Amino acid sequence: MPSRWDHLFDLKPIPLLDHFVEEVAKLLTKDLRQWPPPVSELDLDTGGAFAALFTEPSARPAPAVYTEAFRLTRWELGHETDAYDDYMRNKRYLEHGLAPADRTSLLFLSRWLTEQMLGLGEATEGRVKRKNMREILDRMESKLRQESSLLS
Repeated sequence: MPSRWDHLFDLKPIPLLDHFVEEVAKLLTKDLRQWPPPVSELDLDTGGAFAALFTEPSARPAPAVYTEAFRLTRWELGHETDAYDDYMRNKRYLEHGLAPADRTSLLFLSRWLTEQMLGLGEATEGRVKRKNMREILDRMESKLRQESSLLS
């Protein structure tokens, strides 16, 4: 008679990197549930435009802002500077349902996501590649959509 645990031996092992990617996606998704997401420090010289997000009460951005921030972050990680520059220079975010007032939140979220991914690569001494970072972004976006709390 088979044991109730026999089926566990039949499961395929999950590669460590896949497990790591999933756990990072969960952790960062949790961070995105609060507005603004946590930052370890805010350098007013480089991030001064974002200071108001932390010093004044501000409403959570619309779901479209999160969607567009993921788009910008993917371009940043993929070194697609022409797409990024065209998008910002020509205010293409307006074509995707964002208002001019959403620009600061959009830039903050995309920078936050990019810094989280690049910091992860640095912390793992390059073991987490940009391909893995894009996978983390995909999983985060999927989790947020499933929750339907932040993305529509």
